Amino acid sequence: MSGFNKVVNSYQEAMAGLSDDMTVIAGGFGLCGIPEGLIAEIRHKQTKGLTVVSNNCGVDNFGLGLLLIDKQIKKMVSSYVGENALFEKQLLSGELEVELTPQGTLAEKMRAGGAGIPAFYTATGYGTPVGEGKEVREFNGRKYIMEEAIQGDFAIVKAWKADTFGNLVYRKTARNFNPMAATAGKITVVEVEEIVQPGELDPDAIHTPGIYVDRLIKGSFEKVIEQRTVRQA
Repeated sequence: MSGFNKVVNSYQEAMAGLSDDMTVIAGGFGLCGIPEGLIAEIRHKQTKGLTVVSNNCGVDNFGLGLLLIDKQIKKMVSSYVGENALFEKQLLSGELEVELTPQGTLAEKMRAGGAGIPAFYTATGYGTPVGEGKEVREFNGRKYIMEEAIQGDFAIVKAWKADTFGNLVYRKTARNFNPMAATAGKITVVEVEEIVQPGELDPDAIHTPGIYVDRLIKGSFEKVIEQRTVRQA
């Protein structure tokens, strides 16, 4: 990388500096919009003791589920367990610490972390196990719990297209948690399907400004379908 150019040429360079016991925020929803190449590099590095913040933990043998195989994840902060049998096994055996967070609250925790807001109040989860032990305040006759923002040592993100300055465009539902995750990492690494030159992206089409992006790599993707449902002929 030099100057404003965020492009790196290898996954090793993209994830340089990741070490044991760090917090990683990952974009994606199910298997849609997940940074699969960056996840595979974390597995290759055999980094251990990670706290991973993501909507869910992939599936068996794909996505973040790969990091469960060798027990690289110590704690998972997510809103959905999903179709991952190994996740369930490690959760029930106590090998994996899991903090379940309502989906909208999780998104806001990332957004607040990126905006420099240390905490916020939400009515979601009040009076349930989600709210246990959290500060409660009343506004206009309604009870709210305080949720703290989340920041990661690394954020790993998948986008559709970027310019070399790191300005990002996401494609349809693959946007999901990626824009919030991109803002919440001390180091934000993005993999994309296509990289173009500055000025080739319509400014009005940019979803994440390059100021949030530290490293950018062009990847190739498998396009795995989590649940394939077909209609009988």
